[in-house]
Amino acid sequence: MTEKETGDGLNAILKQIEGQKHPPVHLWHPDFCGDLDMRIARDGTWYYLGSPIGRKPLVKLFSGVLRLDPDDRYYLVTPVEKIGITVDDAPFLAVEMFQEGEGRDRVLSFRTNVDEYVIMDSDHLFRLEIDPETKEPSPYVLVRENLEALIARPVFYDLVNLANEEEIEGEKRFGFWSSGEFFELGLVNDIFEN
Repeated sequence: MTEKETGDGLNAILKQIEGQKHPPVHLWHPDFCGDLDMRIARDGTWYYLGSPIGRKPLVKLFSGVLRLDPDDRYYLVTPVEKIGITVDDAPFLAVEMFQEGEGRDRVLSFRTNVDEYVIMDSDHLFRLEIDPETKEPSPYVLVRENLEALIARPVFYDLVNLANEEEIEGEKRFGFWSSGEFFELGLVNDIFEN
């Protein structure tokens, strides 16, 4: 986790976010052209025909035209083509976290594996899934539209280190603050019983 000094880091991240321009894929509705043998692995690696795509600028280009449709399938979309791809978990991986402030005034931001930045807030929510069999957590942050980033395990550990107990609606909850929002990891009794 990187801690920025007195707002300068947050301002730099805000400038990065302002500079992030993506094509308006939500406005494009071309005909479906079929599936492509392209896959995004759980670790954020993009594969084409079973081989990793090693050129980051190419991965960034593809990630900019990625869309998750109501049929729960991922597509690369241009004004004239819509091509299905496979995503093992989430299309992005949050690989770095930045923190400014403390407690309720804390602002958390993340950098993804394609160098996209997001500030966790009411528009970019945190979500935690627990595998019912293994009890393994899978934490996510919403990056844009309905595209999420899986938070990498070391980054999630940093996030958990920021968590504390809060009483909300009469129940003790364990979680953390960002941008004035409380993001819950769970009920205190549930967490410490297991």
